[in-house]
Amino acid sequence: MMRLIWGVALGLCGLARLAVCGAQAPQAPNRWAQPAAELAGQIADILGPGQAQVAIRNLSTIPAGEIPAIRKLLEQDLKAHGIIASGGESANAVRVTLSENARERLWVAEVVEGSDTHVAMVHVDASTAAVTVADARMVLRKEKIAGLFIRIRGVVQDDPILGATEINGHFVVMFADRISIFSQIDGRWTESNTFQTETRLSRDPRGVLLGNADGSGFTAYAPGAECAGSYSLPLSGPTAESGWNVRCHTSDDPWPVYQSGDASSAPALKAFYNPARNFFTGVVAPSIGVDLPPFYSAGMIPRAAGGAALLVTGIDGKVSMAENGSLRTVAGTRDWGSDFAMVRSGCGAGTQVIASSSGEAVSDSLRAFEIPALEAVPESEPLAMDGTVTALWTSQDGKSVFAVVRNAAGEYEVDLVTALCN
Repeated sequence: MMRLIWGVALGLCGLARLAVCGAQAPQAPNRWAQPAAELAGQIADILGPGQAQVAIRNLSTIPAGEIPAIRKLLEQDLKAHGIIASGGESANAVRVTLSENARERLWVAEVVEGSDTHVAMVHVDASTAAVTVADARMVLRKEKIAGLFIRIRGVVQDDPILGATEINGHFVVMFADRISIFSQIDGRWTESNTFQTETRLSRDPRGVLLGNADGSGFTAYAPGAECAGSYSLPLSGPTAESGWNVRCHTSDDPWPVYQSGDASSAPALKAFYNPARNFFTGVVAPSIGVDLPPFYSAGMIPRAAGGAALLVTGIDGKVSMAENGSLRTVAGTRDWGSDFAMVRSGCGAGTQVIASSSGEAVSDSLRAFEIPALEAVPESEPLAMDGTVTALWTSQDGKSVFAVVRNAAGEYEVDLVTALCN
């Protein structure tokens, strides 16, 4: 049973910006006292005295640093109504979502009591909701690689870009059935070499392309195949070779599932790919002591106290974290797409997750998140992309991410997305 309980009058907030600047000191947290008190009162009217698990998901531009203060205010107000925030032992749950759009900010509480779910809502007024772009910790910025790096016309299903990396002034681009080398010729990026990979083609192919640490070449993983590429300075003269040598062989070996850009930050991890489909099976090497579900993307989040947590996007759309021998669902990720990548920006906790939005979109977006516990907290406003993000991976130095974008005309381009601190 769903019951809607409406809050105070609508407020307006002009928050339609695509890039965020600034990391100034947040406004005083008591500006959230009134909406927290009102929401707690509505929750108490539904639930009555007792215990409840309380979770907060932030889908707004409220800075991550203010979420603990909002949680504290809400829990204090609930306690005043006889509701104690408890751990997993309570059957009652309160799931609060802080959301907004270009016109208003809305706090929604889903109150689960046995088999019934009720909803409480509070509209936050304009003076409280007003948040400048200076409140965010970072800004995401994009640039097309080498200007109009590469636009490939053709049938979308037949020619997706799976990966790309720069090596010795060249761009190595991985497609579903080949690896192409692009070189600067007369100021334009031109396809100078092509090597067939003889992969097992699938409906939605994926691949991994990693540059060698010394810049001498790359290793590529595709369904049913593994390729090694190397580069040496070509000889001069009209019969000189290009300098590139790429060799591929059939392989069902596991693939590296993330690239941190810092070998000391997290141990290497590989996962077995299902070439008949488009996802990893959940079997990883070495074993991490947790049974993982089939997944699309994975990444390691370093912890301040040492060690790292493994983040995966399951084929069921759920984002989970494997840490300390357990696998738990991460809140605040309902609107994530299947791809994400880690970036070591140095902002905030140091490492963030860059995630695409869910579903096909004429204009997709990317957003930076931190996951201090089991909740994804936005650290930037969404960055609009010029089409649908079809692939996302971390750059070799770990400080930015590459995004493959397909526009409405079926053209592909590769953007470099960087997270900048403020």
